Amino acid sequence: MLACIRALRMQVTVKSAGSAVEVELVATNAGGALALHWGALQQGRREWVLPARRPEGTRAVDDAALRTPFKSSGSNSTLKIEIDDPALQSIEFVLVDEAQNKWFKNNGENFLIHIRPGHHQAQHSAPAATNQNFSSERVTRKNRDVMQLLSKHTSSSTDVNKAPEATPDRNPTVLDLFLKSLQEKNGCQVLCKKVFKLGEKEIMASMSEVQGKFKVHLATNHAEPLILHWALAKKAGEWKAPPPGVPPAGSTLLELACESSFSDAELDGLHYQVLEIELDADSYKGMPFVLRSNQTWIKNNTSDFYLDFSRRAAKTSEQKDSSDAGKGTAKALLETIADLEGEAQKSFMHRFNIASDLVEQAKDVGQLGLAGLLVWMRFMATRQLIWNKNYNVKPREISQAQDRFTDNLESLYRTYPQYREMLRMILAAVGRGGQGDVGQRIRDEILVIQRNNNCMGGMMEEWHQKLHNNTSPDDVVICQALMDYMNSDLDIKVYWDTLNKNGITKERLASYDHPIHSEPNLTRDQKEGLLRDLTNYMRSLKAVHSGADLESAIGTCTGYTSESQGFMVGVEVNPVKGLPSGFSELLKFVLEHIEDKSVESLVEGLLEARAALRPLLLGSTDRLKDLIFLDIALDSTVRTAVERSYENLNNASPEKLMYFIGLVVENLALSTDDNEDLLYCLKGWNHALEMSNKSDNQWALYAKAFLDRTRLALATKGEEYHNILQPSAEYLGSLLGIEKWTLDIFTEEIIRSGSAASLSLLLNRLDPVLRNVANLGSWQIISPVEVAGYVVAVDQLLTVQDQSYDKPTVLVVKGVKGEEEIPDGVVAVLTPDMPDVLSHVSVRARNSKVLFATCFDPNIFSELQQNEGKVLSLKPGSVDINYREIAENELLVSSSPDTADGQSAPSLSLVKKQFVGKHAISADEFSDEKVGAKSRNIAYLNGKVPSWVSVPTSVALPFGTFETVLSDTTNKEVAQKVQILTDKLNQGEFGALNEIRNVLLNLTAPTDLVKELKEKMQGSGMPWPGDEGEQRWEQAWMAIKKVWASKWNERAYFSTRKVKLDHANLCMSVLVQEVVSADYAFVIHTTNPSSGESSEIYAEVVKGLGETLVGAFPGRAMSFVCKKDNLDSPRVLGYPSKPIGLFIKKSVIFRSDSNGEDLEGYAGAGLYDSVPMDKEEEVILDYTNDPLITDCSFRNSILSNIARAGHAIEELYGSPQDIEGVVKDGKIYVVQTRPQM
Repeated sequence: MLACIRALRMQVTVKSAGSAVEVELVATNAGGALALHWGALQQGRREWVLPARRPEGTRAVDDAALRTPFKSSGSNSTLKIEIDDPALQSIEFVLVDEAQNKWFKNNGENFLIHIRPGHHQAQHSAPAATNQNFSSERVTRKNRDVMQLLSKHTSSSTDVNKAPEATPDRNPTVLDLFLKSLQEKNGCQVLCKKVFKLGEKEIMASMSEVQGKFKVHLATNHAEPLILHWALAKKAGEWKAPPPGVPPAGSTLLELACESSFSDAELDGLHYQVLEIELDADSYKGMPFVLRSNQTWIKNNTSDFYLDFSRRAAKTSEQKDSSDAGKGTAKALLETIADLEGEAQKSFMHRFNIASDLVEQAKDVGQLGLAGLLVWMRFMATRQLIWNKNYNVKPREISQAQDRFTDNLESLYRTYPQYREMLRMILAAVGRGGQGDVGQRIRDEILVIQRNNNCMGGMMEEWHQKLHNNTSPDDVVICQALMDYMNSDLDIKVYWDTLNKNGITKERLASYDHPIHSEPNLTRDQKEGLLRDLTNYMRSLKAVHSGADLESAIGTCTGYTSESQGFMVGVEVNPVKGLPSGFSELLKFVLEHIEDKSVESLVEGLLEARAALRPLLLGSTDRLKDLIFLDIALDSTVRTAVERSYENLNNASPEKLMYFIGLVVENLALSTDDNEDLLYCLKGWNHALEMSNKSDNQWALYAKAFLDRTRLALATKGEEYHNILQPSAEYLGSLLGIEKWTLDIFTEEIIRSGSAASLSLLLNRLDPVLRNVANLGSWQIISPVEVAGYVVAVDQLLTVQDQSYDKPTVLVVKGVKGEEEIPDGVVAVLTPDMPDVLSHVSVRARNSKVLFATCFDPNIFSELQQNEGKVLSLKPGSVDINYREIAENELLVSSSPDTADGQSAPSLSLVKKQFVGKHAISADEFSDEKVGAKSRNIAYLNGKVPSWVSVPTSVALPFGTFETVLSDTTNKEVAQKVQILTDKLNQGEFGALNEIRNVLLNLTAPTDLVKELKEKMQGSGMPWPGDEGEQRWEQAWMAIKKVWASKWNERAYFSTRKVKLDHANLCMSVLVQEVVSADYAFVIHTTNPSSGESSEIYAEVVKGLGETLVGAFPGRAMSFVCKKDNLDSPRVLGYPSKPIGLFIKKSVIFRSDSNGEDLEGYAGAGLYDSVPMDKEEEVILDYTNDPLITDCSFRNSILSNIARAGHAIEELYGSPQDIEGVVKDGKIYVVQTRPQM
């Protein structure tokens, strides 16, 4: 049995004796920690009264309710309540399983027990006893490991960051070659083209502009000689003979058309036929034509061929002309879709058959190809495209075409697990398609409904005619509108409300091939029969058109019961074989509770059903498509249920909000490829709930970290969707003439229709609650400076980092990664993003005396954005920022970061270092003439720090080594290229920076360098890479070159320009160290940088290597402070939310160590690269198994030792220090230290 639907049964006995009443409650199937959440009611009032007389163990909850535990006795749980207040007439309650935070209600309502008999009963009567029985069902979730839900397809998750997939090469057809020859003609621009099928052959019609003249070319690989029977059209459906002088030589002009012969031609040995027509395209809308081979007429199926000249407007739009048009898309596939759209508009049968033919091509392209199909189907589903254009098609034919398309998608789903998320989205947009007779009965049963209910004319007949011609998803809405109209006692306004809310207007109804002009004009006598028949008819409609209809999806998989057959009588819908034991009962439970006001039980049942389905969806089950549609329907029902509960959650406890968040995270994970991060978020939420139930005082801080991580996961998913779908939507939309505003929000609407939107709303509700409980305030102040300036709102700090503002500027920035520069003239950066306090941009802000803070409250941030252009004064406190608008004349000159007391910033200079005659040196040779401060400090620490602190062995490539290698004769060509590029750079061609970096990677290592470095490393006890083979040395040499090349990083280069340092004088030594395979990495500031408190150490810790801490990796590190006079008591400020950790096997790292990194007055640290010889492994982190997070004793020990190491190093130097290190097997390693800026 996959899950138990536990019926919690409650027997209530009420005994009265005088004014006192005894209420006994006996619960069966109650489980563990059952409690009564209750209050009493007075006559005519709804507010709960809390009786003074209470059972033992009762506690008040927020002074609004009482919570009384049941006492277990065998399989039963019992509770007795005595009420002696005669004013109390009844007891109202719900039940709660406190161990699992599960609530039990009476079909969505509170339980209510009347405890007082009627007033007519005499006081002296014998004591009365009444019995009431209640039952509350709840699904008991199967105790499965969350990680059993893991779906991990690395190639799929990362391909969004790779170059866009291109259509695989295929041998070009003769029509491809012809089109290419046209495009290569001098001055020829192909404005539009369309390819039509001629059986196994094709004909391509195109319009080109050649030196101001318009020409139509028709080319075909049809073997038999062809005659073109053609005309010109100024409006749709028109045939007009071309004017004299337009037809090609040898043509025959007829009354309404013209006939012209094709000519034979050859390209690359391939035969084809071609015809060229020159005309004035501006006078016509298009060109209709048919073909004749001998006496056989060839048409486009049963229609005329048509080349639409208006398509050239889209084709010559800015997007089409741009070299970036279609970038990041399956461009060829999208253009094919656009070419075939005219044919697809005939009917759903045509559209789905065309889509079926394109599935293989989309699969060959990969993720972007399927994205193109999804975009096209979404345009269809959202009525951006014409559904039926003058074409009569039977519902059965639509069902067959839809089945063919969805069968092809099912086949891909089986074979390509990395595309399952995308395929689910396409299937949801398309719908299930129905099963043969189900589709045909749409047309048949409407006649039965009309006859049975005597509604043969008016709107019902018009709808019947429309259905007879073509059925569409509009019919689901029309059917619902009719039922709403009947239920509202024939209120016609309700009919139109339902239609309009679903996008169906009078104009749309009138636009059908068989239009609906009339309003329903039915009678009350018809109500009962029509409602019954339309309810059953809706099942048939949804079986064809709604992939997310739960009841029909369940019926398809489990079979229809006799009670629910209705109009499905005679339709063969057999249950899917191999469904899990108890699955049908679980689905029955879901349907029975589908309209519960309290949705916890429903959502648990839905999720249990999805989890039970999952193994079947991953296998090669028969009728997999039906199970996918069932899963889509279950997913959709979770979303609607959660959305229905929003109002009830307005004043919910944080525990209930966390419980709901966990449910929605699980639902999202079940619909997502590469869901590992989401599953770790789910584990985190479950753990936070446990901590709260155990009254752990850290629960809110811990939950806040997982709230931030979950938000980050949503943002990452949104960015992934945007990168994959938005370019395809914009390009295909431009080709099809879709309105721009709908294209702009395409991806946003995709996201809003899924569980991510529900989850985001729940997170927004919980965030202020957690901040309040954890005393976090609305802000985190990273750099506390009182400032004033003009507000400028920008999207990303990265896009403005090289700008210079001429007035004191407060930047209100949506996105800050952590590695950006702060622009000149900026006095404050305010962002909802959460860069680490010790990230590059944070350090820059503090050094530059710029206010830098994270705003957690979206309302405050929105208000700040709305102050664009105004002058604000900002005064930071410990957890908040007070701001107010001021007049321009109040703006203080001292707000500018470039001035202090009216003086300009001191000028800085670099002294170029000279080569010392050695390519490599050991630590005992480190000096300021040979290496940077990073190397000197690490050598100084060796032997001076406490014995329990380790310092890795180090050697270095000293200053001047790079310049010496570049000037070596073996690198003459590289040096020449670098000089040319440097000249370009000096002339302002900043693209040369990347070119210089790439050129430097071609440097050859001189023999002396290799020999000396090997001697120094081996002499210091370090492993020599070359001992493991030549390839390993080449890896090490490439890492060294990357460190040298980082002198030309954009961020570093512009940073030196900003402070007017001579970039040519910047020299780079390389510190070589063994990599410690770290469990944790940390950065310490021995004076708290946020408060300036010198008695307090501040540190941040991440799991794995420190690059995720100092680099631009999303999320927050664990942060803590520790008083220097109490190093045994670190205080955690925040738990980690970083989803990624970096890990590496035993290796060697080459660290940048320039003469500019620790220049006084200029913080150059972090600008240049440190490169490990081996690539780090990215691991998605599970903090619920990390003792640093879950084991208080272990955490206290590690954090205390980190603080002790920082304090010892500060005392050694006698000044505040910025220290980096790692922890391995509980041991502290310090890898570098520098003065704290």
